Amino acid sequence: MSSVPRLVVAAPSSGSGKTTVATGLMAAFAARGLAVSPHKVGPDYIDPGYHALATGRVGRNLDSYLCGTELIGPLFAHGARGCDLAVVEGVMGLYDGAAGEGELASTAQVAKLLRAPVVLVVDASSQSRSVAALVHGFASWDPGVRVAGVILNKVGSDRHEAMLREALDASGVPVLGALRRAPQVGTPSRHLGLVPVAERRAEAVEAVAAMAAQVRAGCDLDALFALARGAGELPGVAWDAAGAVRPSAPAEHTATAGRAPTTDGTAPSTAPGTPSGTRRVAVAGGPAFTFSYAEHAELLTAAGAEVVVFDPLRDERLPEGTGGLVIGGGFPEVYAPELSANEPLRKAVAELAFAGAPVAAECAGLLYLARELDGRPMCGVIDATARMDERLTLGYRDAVAVGDSVLAVAGRRMRGHEFHRTVVEPGAGPAPAWGVRAPERRVEGFVQRGVHASYLHTHWASEPGVARRFVERCLTS
Repeated sequence: MSSVPRLVVAAPSSGSGKTTVATGLMAAFAARGLAVSPHKVGPDYIDPGYHALATGRVGRNLDSYLCGTELIGPLFAHGARGCDLAVVEGVMGLYDGAAGEGELASTAQVAKLLRAPVVLVVDASSQSRSVAALVHGFASWDPGVRVAGVILNKVGSDRHEAMLREALDASGVPVLGALRRAPQVGTPSRHLGLVPVAERRAEAVEAVAAMAAQVRAGCDLDALFALARGAGELPGVAWDAAGAVRPSAPAEHTATAGRAPTTDGTAPSTAPGTPSGTRRVAVAGGPAFTFSYAEHAELLTAAGAEVVVFDPLRDERLPEGTGGLVIGGGFPEVYAPELSANEPLRKAVAELAFAGAPVAAECAGLLYLARELDGRPMCGVIDATARMDERLTLGYRDAVAVGDSVLAVAGRRMRGHEFHRTVVEPGAGPAPAWGVRAPERRVEGFVQRGVHASYLHTHWASEPGVARRFVERCLTS
């Protein structure tokens, strides 16, 4: 049972100012001495980085498509344990979710699962009385969603604010804040959205401070905190990595346990066994590899690994004793010259992979393992080339493991998310990683030796056996 005060920051559409308001609220409340738990609806990795900067706590995602509706409450309670307040930033428009799946993965659905009040951030820059109709529509669309307050964003003047407040007086939804246009709180964007904190930390600190100052000046923090306190109790047990990674049935340990697959992705014929000794998992970090869900490292640790972060832009060797490697998402295309120039590390990664150690690479990791990226040499683990592309690939994916790998047994279904402007040629190896069911049927990714490389971002909390399987295959020291 969780009784942490909580509220959801939503909007009618993307671009309304959710990130500015949510991050500003987090920072403003943290400055009051509150322990603030930051959360983000959906798969986005970048906003949680700003949330972490605002609160001093790990930003966590709540994605009911990737993890299932049953895990939203437990994952929330896990992240918010011991906190005074939780602020949840929504995704897209309040009622927007996975395409063709109704309310699934929408902010509205998560708000209902958390029994949390919603504060609607409205871009008021081009409207006056119409704001009342808009708010009324969003507040009445789904009786299960409690739109309990409005924050007006991009207000032009005192007169404009007065007109907006007068229009909303009859809506029954109180105005809890009004923010003036303030370009200084903006954060730069590029081909996949905001520039991550890790790439502009000093500027990001200034931006978050500006967001906090704007929110303090324009919002009724006391009323917002009182609203959050009225959320009541959330039933259920908090998610726990140690409990999640524990085998639930003997079937979890198939005849392939403890061994890396062969080059074609099938299981070797030697007897099963779990390695003893220290199992160290190196996780790529730094400005080029910023995309990772916090629960992944927690699951790896719970499965018995020692997790060590390294920076492929600066470190010329893998951490001493590395027995497994995780390379998540990020922006290697932005740092291709620097990554290519670090030849000692590229060779070390290739040697580890060819030695049969488990390597899990998602999106950016896939590009880094390729022969080359935009004509620059990479690790050469995967027989493929990667390049930037004008077309954006974006969306949730329903996938099935084509064969056995260090992450999954053949036939295992997992849900994932793609978000990139790059192309890998070929798109799949002789032993693909996934068979993707939608939006079109195709195979994707590469499985060879202990390598599992794919464009698909997955959330391991939905399948904690992934972490256990990976750690069991780690080389030991």
